[in-house]
Amino acid sequence: MMTITEKIFAGHLAEGTGKEVHPGQLVNARVDFVLANDITAPIAISEFKRIGASGVFDRERVTFVPDHFAPQKDIKAAEQCKMLREFSRGYDLKYYFEVGRMGVEHALLPEEGLVLPGDLIIGADSHTCTYGGLGAFATGVGSTDVASAMATGELWFKVPESMKFVYHGKKLQKWVGGKDLILHTIGDIGVDGALYRAMEFEGEVIRALPMHARLTMCNMAIEAGGKSGIIVPDDITMQYVKNRAKREFKFHTSDPGAAYAEVKEYDASKIPPTVSCPSLPSNTKPAAELSNISIDQVVIGSCTNGRIEDLREAAHILKGRKVNPNLRLLVIPATQRIYLEAMKEGLFEIFVEAEAVVSTPTCGPCLGGHMGILAKGERALATTNRNFVGRMGHPESEVYLASPAVAAASAVLGRIGVPDELGL
Repeated sequence: MMTITEKIFAGHLAEGTGKEVHPGQLVNARVDFVLANDITAPIAISEFKRIGASGVFDRERVTFVPDHFAPQKDIKAAEQCKMLREFSRGYDLKYYFEVGRMGVEHALLPEEGLVLPGDLIIGADSHTCTYGGLGAFATGVGSTDVASAMATGELWFKVPESMKFVYHGKKLQKWVGGKDLILHTIGDIGVDGALYRAMEFEGEVIRALPMHARLTMCNMAIEAGGKSGIIVPDDITMQYVKNRAKREFKFHTSDPGAAYAEVKEYDASKIPPTVSCPSLPSNTKPAAELSNISIDQVVIGSCTNGRIEDLREAAHILKGRKVNPNLRLLVIPATQRIYLEAMKEGLFEIFVEAEAVVSTPTCGPCLGGHMGILAKGERALATTNRNFVGRMGHPESEVYLASPAVAAASAVLGRIGVPDELGL
């Protein structure tokens, strides 16, 4: 009896398939896809050259995405992006995404059908766990591991224990979505509550979640210490991948008798719009209890909440309203395709008329990279995934995390608030 995570590992053993694997077991596994960005890829490229690799294992299964400091913010960023460009051309990588074609990597790769159900995926970025929303095992690793996998198509892993999270309830509260569910969960178990475990999300609430919300939940598994997040694929998964997939894929399920290190259960109907307060993702409170917190900046975007559904939700709240004059609002579509779709749907007109700034796709302010950097004493509310000290700028600034609905309402109110306060 195996969990979905264990089945994926069993099917990727370098020495053959069909065997059972167990938590704690060291395995050499084949990888389906390898990725890195403009911060981590230069290190991987240098290591790749140092070990004398003659080429990549598969030019269609390695990708570099310049998204963190791109469009290039300074000379150092330009030099790093140049390394990605030259390596990709030199090794004829099929999926190198230049500025103008790129997006935030963890939104872009599912959209492009490059990461798929049943895959074993590694990336030199901690939020690679996003792809578990598709029913894949996906995890962040170091740049040296990425270099090795780029060359060989294989990597050593310790099979993680699995931890099950069951979300009951027929109906979520108004304005509650995947971001609120995962923030509530991290608030419950803490930032190390799932350390080196596969966080498997299930229950009737999860089965009803659209794909963008599933990706959001798995994206933040790392914020609970998880090795990965994963959701068993179903009809919603198939609808998402069937016209996108660039290659074959496989659905796995967990066996009814599979063993879990721990099981957590929640009545999701009782989870309110939730905010993570400084300076840990686990420091969560209901948004309605934070109405005394004024803010200087709101960011709507990132690999967590920059998809078209997120922008639509924000636009619905902002339509016919103005951003509070005491703060600034940045809206960052996560990919070029999302950017174009938002433009065609008239969402940009709503944002601009509300006096928000609309940006080209980039990670930008999420990691304090560029655009929207906070000054000393400033406070931001963001749909991003981390709020550590100095994450978005000055070490004496503060970051609160929330959903697009709470972020948009707060941008109008000038303080943390909920859409209900606007009569919505």
